[in-house]
Amino acid sequence: MDVSDKTEAADHSRQSERKSWMAVLARSRHDELDEIVARFGGLPAHDVLKPAETGTVMVEARAGGTGRRFNLGEATMTRCVVRLTDGTLGFAYALGTDRRKALLSAVIDGLLQSTDSPKLREAIVALGRRQAEARQLALRKAAATKVDFFTLVRGHD
Repeated sequence: MDVSDKTEAADHSRQSERKSWMAVLARSRHDELDEIVARFGGLPAHDVLKPAETGTVMVEARAGGTGRRFNLGEATMTRCVVRLTDGTLGFAYALGTDRRKALLSAVIDGLLQSTDSPKLREAIVALGRRQAEARQLALRKAAATKVDFFTLVRGHD
């Protein structure tokens, strides 16, 4: 493995890690993010490059989950971009109209990129675990109400 392969592998690992924390931030509520920011001393100094703004995005789906794509409809989304004092850019995209959540997510994204804070990373991982547990609980509740339908064929004597 040469130097370029190692660099490429490290870049892929960082992208994968960032993708994971961005997903956690997008699924979180702003009160959860407020708590994390407060735990780490409040919002750090930052410049807002693109203030939190709300718009719509087209949601695509696939027929049967694997078939042809089609436009399912529009969803409201809020985005924000910030620059921390060290120059790191933080981005956030979140469904809904919660501008505070978008700002907090962008700042946390910037912090996770620019600092090697294991405690902040642990807080985001713990939040992700809680989200996964809540999702599993919802899936179990839904599965408990599943009804299997079958066709009963009557024979004529």
